[in-house]
This record gives sequence, structure tokens and C-alpha cells, in this order.
Amino acid sequence: MNSGNAPTTAIEQQPSAIAQTVQSGLRRRHASERRLKIYGLLAIGFALTALFILLFSVISKGYSAFQQTHINLEVHFDGEKIDPDGSRKTGDLLRGDYEGVARTAIRSAFPDVKGRRDRRALGKMVSSGAADKLRRMVIDNPKIIGTRQRVWLLASDEIDMLRKGYAKRNPDGSATKVSRKQVAWFDALTKKGAIEKRFNWRFFTGGDSREPEQAGIWGAVVGSGLTMLVTLLLAFPVGVMAAIYLEEFAPKNRWTDLIEVNINNLAAVPSIVFGLLGLAVFLGFFGLPRSAPLIGGMVLALMTLPTLIIAARAALKAVPPSIREAAYGLGASRVQVVMHHVLPLSMPGILTGTIIGMAQALGETAPLLMVGMVAFIVDVPSGITDAATVLPVQVYIWADSPERAFEEKTAAAIMVLLAFLILMNAIAIVLRKKFERRW
Repeated sequence: MNSGNAPTTAIEQQPSAIAQTVQSGLRRRHASERRLKIYGLLAIGFALTALFILLFSVISKGYSAFQQTHINLEVHFDGEKIDPDGSRKTGDLLRGDYEGVARTAIRSAFPDVKGRRDRRALGKMVSSGAADKLRRMVIDNPKIIGTRQRVWLLASDEIDMLRKGYAKRNPDGSATKVSRKQVAWFDALTKKGAIEKRFNWRFFTGGDSREPEQAGIWGAVVGSGLTMLVTLLLAFPVGVMAAIYLEEFAPKNRWTDLIEVNINNLAAVPSIVFGLLGLAVFLGFFGLPRSAPLIGGMVLALMTLPTLIIAARAALKAVPPSIREAAYGLGASRVQVVMHHVLPLSMPGILTGTIIGMAQALGETAPLLMVGMVAFIVDVPSGITDAATVLPVQVYIWADSPERAFEEKTAAAIMVLLAFLILMNAIAIVLRKKFERRW
């Protein structure tokens, strides 16, 4: 009876072994999927952590730049210093000694200070930019000449750093780049309520300056806008037309294959190479104006063209062949098919690629350094041929400055640049979501 049951047992055990093998394989597969999921979550967590650290570092250093320290002083608009001749002409009022008026105001707040060195140190607590505010006040209302008024004047960058807590106080009563007596005068003004932080409108409305408390980004913002305008006007039509030709009209041969390979290679070329090209061709050969939005926009247009062409070709290729066939069936010519049907349907994808390419160009620095846009520019440019700088280059210039006050300006400018980049990418996403069609 045992010999009769043995074969039956072996047959019954065979499916069990197969089931165990299958179950073991499934467990390994599920474990592998779980590990892959964990690795993905760890990668996302690492990326988000790095992003958080970056944003926290920039914001923690730059938010204070949006406020600036001011000193409330009683200002005597002395006619002898502002308009000695009493003509009240605008030209004479503009040439007045407003810095002397500001120094007199701060010295009047501490009449006991007599020494020449101490009086000079006291006068340095007020920024040289305070004279600009007094000048504007007199030009707007010349009747204030000869009167006394309390005015909030811009403090120097050392006093601003002391007010914001960045200047470390020493045991002897002094602070970083601030003398012991200046710290005492600062404390006296603080007790009187004559020192406070106000929103720094100058940062958004002024141009660059050697003095940190007077430096602003408006000149760089306008320069970036003009440069991006030139880039868009050159790169968009050329890129779209090149994509249309290569995708819809060009014959498939070795020459078009060579062009496509070169376009793909140019998209990966370091941006500084385009800067060297602009330096050699646009500046060296054609003699175009250095450090102008025109030359910067032309260089960035060359850099953006490969990316724009690739994005435009992908958008054109995404249009179903049935659209073309239906247009041909109705008797449309090849040009009509492309211009009236294919191009309008692919335009959302083209615009998305264009905006992303422009966002990339907005953050570029290396090619613009090669064409001279690293110059110190105080005035706000009014045209594409005026000397200008751009936001990334402005960040580079401020980061290289030794003053502590420029560190917060650098971080604040980075925050503004990131805001522009996020806005441009958000616009691209909205356009894609709104006009995207699923075929």
C-alpha cells in the first residue's frame, strides 16, 4: 500500500513546489518595487531638502535688504548753502550744497561735539544719498528754503548694518566698522525714536551705486527687459521658421541630417562659447556698442535658438497626420496646410518652449560677461544701444564687493531674479494647460 501511495505524493508535491517558486518570485518583485519606490521618495526628499536649504539661505540673508535705516533730523534749509544768489532758478538750486545741509542737520542734533575728527565721524552717519532727497524737496517746493523741517534722511550703510544687528558690538563699545562714539550717538538717537527702518523703495527704483545703501536693481531690471526683448524679436521668428522648414518642407537627406545633428549639439554647447562668438563677431568685426542690450540680446538669441528650434519641431510633430490629410483632401496647398492648420495647433507648445528658453536666457551670466555687460552702470538705460547691465551680472558684481551691506543686496537681487524665473515658468505651465489639446 505504501508503494502505491508514493507516486501520488510526488505528483501532489510538484504543484506545491511550483507555487512556492512563483510566490518567491512575486515576493522578490514586490520587494524590488518597494525599494524602487523608497529610492524615488528619498530622491524627491533630497531634492526638496536641497531646495529648501537654498531658498532659506537666500531669503534669510536677503529679506533685510527690503528695509533701510533712516534718521529723523531737524533740517535747516539754509539759503546760503542752497542758493547763495537768491535767484531761485532750477539750475542754481540743483547745484546747492545739500550734503553740507545734511551734515549740519546731524551735527545740530549733537551740539556738544566740537572736535574736527568727531564732527567728521558724526557726519558720516548720514548717507551721501540724503542730499538727493533734500535736493528733490527744494526743487519741488523752493519755498522751504530758509525754513526748518524734520526730515527722515537715509543713514549710511555702517549705521544700517548696526541697526539690523549685522555689525557685531565689541566689549570696548565699538562695533564692526563703527567707532565707539558713533555707537554712542546711534544709541542716543535710538532712545529719542529718531532711528527706524523703512521700506527700501530705492532698491526697486534706483540704479547701481558704489554706496550699498543707495544701490538699486531698477537699472538691471530695465537692462534685462531690453535684452530679453531683443532676444525674443530675433530668436522667435527665426527659430519658428527654421523649425517649420526642417519639419514640414526640408527633404530628408544627409544635409538636413547634418543640420539636425548640429542643432542638437549646439543646444548642449556651454553658454560662454556663444559669448566668445559675440565678442569676436559682433564686437570685433561689426563694431557694435559694447555693454548694450542690443549686443547682449543678439548673443542670447544665438544661445536660445537651438532650444527653441527643438521645442518648435516637437510641437509641430505632435500635430496628428490626420489634420494634414484632411486639409489636403479639401484642396489646401502645402503652405496653407502648415500656416492655417498645423502652425496654429502647435503654437501652445511653441510658446511654452519659447518662454522656457527665455527664462534660461534671463539667468545667463557668462556670455554677457564676454561682451562687456559687467561694467558699472549707474544710469537706467533708455534704449537698446545704451550701456546697461542685467540682473544676473548685477548679482555677480555685488557678490564681488567687500562691503557687508552688499551681501544682503546680492541675496535680495537673487530673490527678485528667482521671482521672475518662477513667474515665467508659471506662465508657460498655464499656457500649456489652457491651450493644450489631446489628440
